[in-house]
Amino acid sequence: MKIGPKFKIAKRLGAPIFEKTQTQKFELSQARGGRMKKRRPGQMSDYKRQLIEKQKMRFSYGVSEKQLRRYVNEAVAKSNQPIAILMMRLESRLDNVVYRLGLAKTRQFARQMVSHGHIVVNGKKLTVPSHKVRAEDVISVREGSKNTGLFTTLAETHESASVPAWLSFDLKKMEGKVTATPTYEPSETLFDPAQVLEYYSR
Repeated sequence: MKIGPKFKIAKRLGAPIFEKTQTQKFELSQARGGRMKKRRPGQMSDYKRQLIEKQKMRFSYGVSEKQLRRYVNEAVAKSNQPIAILMMRLESRLDNVVYRLGLAKTRQFARQMVSHGHIVVNGKKLTVPSHKVRAEDVISVREGSKNTGLFTTLAETHESASVPAWLSFDLKKMEGKVTATPTYEPSETLFDPAQVLEYYSR
């Protein structure tokens, strides 16, 4: 999915949703922008606030408008707790799981890994980033890709502490497993899912 100028998008949404905007340079840029354009409190409408939260979610996970709308519709139809279902679906995407396992530093890079055939699920190569993984699925690096430049430094750069509790990862094998249903941690997100649901309920 083509995104566009990431600094400009992140500044407009007011959140460092891309890796390149999670830097001191971006924070300084935001601070300068805040001095130049001071908004009066209460200026933003409910619709605009909901739109911004929706865009934050969409860009954070790198999904298209069509995909996100489908995920929201499914979440609302399936449960009286649509936020949990929506977040579970987003977290269950193969590209996100590759990112959460620490095989890629960003979700965008994880998408490329999957699309280029570097990732195997239950012994089968998959090239669909939106593939939904399930409990007990085993996600690993394709044998022929382990010695490529993508993974040769993984042992030195991997951050085991960042792997969530619903996943396990064997660094030596470059293999992870989905051990439970993905859980939603509000403190780990840069957006408000409730506002996203409000946006789509209009």
